[in-house]
Amino acid sequence: MQEFEIYDSKPLVEQVFNYLLTYVIDKKLEVGDKLPNEYELAEMLGVGRSTIREAVKLLVSRNIVEIRRGAGTFVSSKRGMVEDPLGLSMAKDREKLALDLVNVRLMLEPEIAAMAAKNATDEDIENLVRQCDKVESLIRAQKDHTQEDIKLHRYIAKCSKNQVVENLIPIINSSVFVFVNVTNSQLLEETIETHREIVDCIKRRDVEGAKYAMIMHLNHNRKVISKKYNAQ
Repeated sequence: MQEFEIYDSKPLVEQVFNYLLTYVIDKKLEVGDKLPNEYELAEMLGVGRSTIREAVKLLVSRNIVEIRRGAGTFVSSKRGMVEDPLGLSMAKDREKLALDLVNVRLMLEPEIAAMAAKNATDEDIENLVRQCDKVESLIRAQKDHTQEDIKLHRYIAKCSKNQVVENLIPIINSSVFVFVNVTNSQLLEETIETHREIVDCIKRRDVEGAKYAMIMHLNHNRKVISKKYNAQ
């Protein structure tokens, strides 16, 4: 970790923010790991505690760390990810948004499923099967399956072993919420069947099968969404 040096070209708070971000990365801090306290950081960097405080606020605003009252500052479980990176929650036309999202998902998720079939570990596959069962159980019980559906797609992305793909999850998550609302749960049996086919293909290491199973899954959604959108 290189020593902290003050440069005139950037505001001091921004310099400290960048240093602390690098500190988290270089020290390989994991979710829940604690950063040095405000006094220790000020001593370490040779700056005032108010500067440290403002830099930490920037880290918090970007979901890199979180402050726990009376305990300190810790690496956030959100790992720098924002919940709605594209501002999709503000879109007024939900049918148009759902159609746009499914088109983007068709560009991305079949390849993600293919990578998952190629790269998933045995433990990954066990978790994937377990999650698929959980989603199906909720659907069969006529309970809200949205959150568990989101987790299933997150697991598939994790199985790809591509860190950029994993960081695309907020976009995919937002689309799952939109799909459930727009389709009004018209695709329950199709969801169960195509989820199962995707997971089975990943389990068999069937790269092409996983890819086309995901295409089928998304096309079921697209058909219903497109019909509603065109009927407006």
